Amino acid sequence: MRGHDMETTGLHWLAQVAPDPESLREQWERTGLGLMLLPAGRRWDVLSVPGRLGRPALEIMDPRTRGPVLTDFGGEHVSFLVPVGTAARWIGTGVRSAGEGTWIVVPHPERSSRGVRWLVPPDGSGRLNDPVLLELVLHEAAARLSGW
Repeated sequence: MRGHDMETTGLHWLAQVAPDPESLREQWERTGLGLMLLPAGRRWDVLSVPGRLGRPALEIMDPRTRGPVLTDFGGEHVSFLVPVGTAARWIGTGVRSAGEGTWIVVPHPERSSRGVRWLVPPDGSGRLNDPVLLELVLHEAAARLSGW
C-alpha cells in the first residue's frame, strides 16, 4: 500500500509513535512479528483494568464511539487507549496506567498474535476511548457485577 491508503491504516497510526515510524512498519511487515514495543504518552495513554470488569465495560460501550482496546493472554486485563495525559490524572483502584515514559507491548493491528491481542483494533482514524465515558461504563459494569 502506498500514499493515502497507507496513512489511514491502524498499522500506520500505531507506528507514528515510534522514533522511526517507517522503519518500524517495514520491520513489522518484513519479520512477521506479532508484537512490538511502543511508547505510550505520545499519541495515546493506556488504562488497564481487570478483565472481569473490562470485558463487561467494553460490551456496554457504544461500538460507534469506542477506540482501540487490547487484552492480554488469558484476558486477565483489558486495556483502553485513551488521550495523552489521562494516565497522569486517572484515579481509580485496580487501574494500571501507562503514559509518558512507559512502553507497552502492542500486536500488529491486522494479524492475530499469541498473548496480547486487539479486542477493538485501531482503524487509523486516531479515535481513542473518551475517559469520561470510560469511567461511566466502568462504574456501570462494576454495578452490574455487584448486583446493583
